Order: sequence, then structure tokens, then C-alpha cells
Amino acid sequence: MNIRKHIQFYGKVQGVGFRYHATYKARFLGLTGWVRNCSDGSVEMEVQGEPELIDDLLLYLHRQRFIQIRRMDEEKIELNEEREFKERW
Repeated sequence: MNIRKHIQFYGKVQGVGFRYHATYKARFLGLTGWVRNCSDGSVEMEVQGEPELIDDLLLYLHRQRFIQIRRMDEEKIELNEEREFKERW
């Protein structure tokens, strides 16, 4: 059963390829949603799909060499109709 999460990432998450890696892996896993940088230095994401696949995406991001996630605030939100995962500006 699909779920959708809104996640705010804090730490060294801008200027380190976070959005690129998130988009690449989410598309590979068949997840939908979006990711964008925020003016406060954090990164915001909404991601939708099977819970195990979302966990795979998060684990992948934690394992990237230059990304340092120090805190994640996440909440489940309503499902959304969309077909892809993309970067927002």
C-alpha cells in the first residue's frame, strides 16, 4: 500500500548533490514526488510509494559520501496523483 511523506532534511544537504541523488534513486525505485532546496539551507521532499522503497531511498541518501543528514522531520500526508519524481526550483 502506497504512502506519501513530507520530509525536511537538515545538515550538509545543499551543494552536495542531494537533489540529484534523490531524483536519480527515487526514479530508479519507481517513487513519485519532488525535492527542492529551501532558503534556510535545508532540503524539502515529498515522496510517494511503497514504505519499504521510501526507506531504501532514505538509506541511500544517508550513505552518500558528501551528504550529511543531521536531522529529518517527516510526516505522512495525503496521497497525490502524479507520475514521476522531479526537482523543483
